Amino acid sequence: MKNIYFITGNKGKVKEATEKLRPLGFSVVQKDLGYPEVQADSLEEVAAWGASYVREKLNQPFILEDAGLFIESFQGFPGVYSKYVFFTIGLDGILRLLEGVENRNAVFRSVYAYCEPGKKPVILIGECTGVIAKKKQGTHGFGYDPIFLPHGAQKTFGEMTVDEKNQFSHRARALEKLLTVLHDVK
Repeated sequence: MKNIYFITGNKGKVKEATEKLRPLGFSVVQKDLGYPEVQADSLEEVAAWGASYVREKLNQPFILEDAGLFIESFQGFPGVYSKYVFFTIGLDGILRLLEGVENRNAVFRSVYAYCEPGKKPVILIGECTGVIAKKKQGTHGFGYDPIFLPHGAQKTFGEMTVDEKNQFSHRARALEKLLTVLHDVK
């Protein structure tokens, strides 16, 4: 098995990545280095900047990921501010903001940056469309999972196992793209 470092403090993200990368012969090693999250207009900019920062500190292949929930009726809010909004108003706050709003369409977007020592980061994007549920449902996953119902599913991400979630999720779709990049690295 070849190690690939995942720069994150989020054990849930590591679990999802491990399920996807293990069959290809990669062992995902969580490394909570922390890196400043630049305020930018896109997740791609945040991930690329973070990868460039970490590349200077870690001389090993690594991935990092930034994700956001983009709610259509809020013109994409919280988007790049999803983490801040989650820790500020939480799921209950989002549900209150959506009270009486008919259009509950949303997109979960995930951006992975893969970087090898001395090389420019490779940016990979995955998306999952769905709707914001009317109430929290489920205790699995993390973040916005209990209120996000992907199109084509009968359960929120919060009600799904990791395997079920990986059939729909934005992270799984970005990781599928990463698998093609890593296939050549082995």
